Amino acid sequence: MAAAFSPELLDRLTIRDLVESWAVWRDANDWKRFRTVWHDDGIMQATWTQGTADEFIAMSKAGFAKGVRILHFLGGNTIDLKGARAISQTKMTIAQRAKVEGVLCDVVCTGRFYDFFEKRSGRWGLVLRQPIYEKDRLDPVAPDETPKLDPHLLASFPEGYRHLAYLQSGLGYKVKTDMPGLVGPEVEALYRRGAGWLDGGSQW
Repeated sequence: MAAAFSPELLDRLTIRDLVESWAVWRDANDWKRFRTVWHDDGIMQATWTQGTADEFIAMSKAGFAKGVRILHFLGGNTIDLKGARAISQTKMTIAQRAKVEGVLCDVVCTGRFYDFFEKRSGRWGLVLRQPIYEKDRLDPVAPDETPKLDPHLLASFPEGYRHLAYLQSGLGYKVKTDMPGLVGPEVEALYRRGAGWLDGGSQW
């Protein structure tokens, strides 16, 4: 006899499945299925672009065509569930490879995906994804090459994604400089927004 799952457990499994599908389908350029993770009014926040899910897809396609390569890896997950709303936090890394000051480098940023989910007409979907950027590092692909970074430019970016922002700005992206980090007013404000979302607030 098949085991019976509670409605809450099924909701949690569904949300986790959406989180994992986001990463796999996005990195595989499977945009048709990637779009199903979102509700129609879903918003994606990233260092290099902020906007609707459709705008994020368009920007990602354009970047990939120009050689931009960004990959994601997921870790542990926790979900705060309250009725038809949820806040999901997932440990993650963002990895991007590109030339930095003429040297091919990898940047790996560690953080969390902080996701606002809602169940509408029986379907869970992503309403807002706000990454939290905790720390990052830059490594040359060839160990005998070292890029000469501009220290003033590097210091102008937040600590949690400083090297990622340096790389992305070098590719011509306008990087958002007030993203939440491990600590600080931005992440505290995000936590308050998440709590308000769970309590039924209309704004996230």
